[in-house]
Amino acid sequence: MSEDRTRPIVLACARKYPAIKLLNNPKKITPAALNIGIANATGEIILRVDAHSRVNKDYLRRCVEVLESSGADNVGGRIATHPRQPGLVGEAIARCLSHRFGSGNSDFRVGGDELVETDTVFGGCYRRDVFERVGLFNENLARGQDFEFNRRLRKAGGRIVLDPNIVSHYYIHSDLPSFWKHNFQDGVWAVLPFAHSKYLPVTWRHLVPLAFVAGLGSSSALALVVPGLRWIPLAILAVYGAATAITSVHVAKRAKDIRYLAVMPVVFAVRHFAYGLGSCWGLIRLLATSALWRRLFGRDTVEIEVRQRISPRPASE
Repeated sequence: MSEDRTRPIVLACARKYPAIKLLNNPKKITPAALNIGIANATGEIILRVDAHSRVNKDYLRRCVEVLESSGADNVGGRIATHPRQPGLVGEAIARCLSHRFGSGNSDFRVGGDELVETDTVFGGCYRRDVFERVGLFNENLARGQDFEFNRRLRKAGGRIVLDPNIVSHYYIHSDLPSFWKHNFQDGVWAVLPFAHSKYLPVTWRHLVPLAFVAGLGSSSALALVVPGLRWIPLAILAVYGAATAITSVHVAKRAKDIRYLAVMPVVFAVRHFAYGLGSCWGLIRLLATSALWRRLFGRDTVEIEVRQRISPRPASE
């Protein structure tokens, strides 16, 4: 249901390859699209590929091989992040998201050289019976639905495996305003899922920017009232500045380009402050969400359409 050229492109592919089907998604959000796809799938393995990415030619084969050899319920690999347009800022943004300081130590962004069990993967290759056991994707989560689903999967005893030899390529916005907007929304959706899930929907790494920005803001406000405490926000900024400088030197050294010494601190600041401010706004929205209070006081079971029966929907063209 997008308004770009996606539909004619898919229809053209479907005419050439009859196995391809175009399915309508009236809700126009990712989890609804995923659930429609699962409901209409006929195979025993379900694999997700995002529109802003491309995968290596051996991606499907490797996913299935690891799924079968490891006995895991969900398999994925690492992502290589690329700018959509060439340029220093775009390359810096890609390097930020590929570094532990910018990605929060996420395995699929900075994973090593060995196969490991992890908490989530990008995209994912699932056994179909996983959705029978755990339910579908939570359609109240416009973002973060994959991580919340994988939390439910692990709570149910499922295993998620990451193989670094499975590679997908993700293309991100290459300008700072778009990067700010995207991170702000990611920050919002690091907090809002708490109103719509019975399980802890994020990990500590998703909440670090919230703690950083909230701590800096509250200590700065306190320093205005108690001048003797001005050292607290200054200390926070000093520690952050030192960490950013050290990391920027590391990035510039790896890239063998001194220009990153100037641009990386800006990119990291956009990443962390936008995400943190988004989480602060998400927290305000969360506290104003009736679903949270109904759940806290036992008035809402919060199943939220994740246990619906997996059956085909009349959505295809």
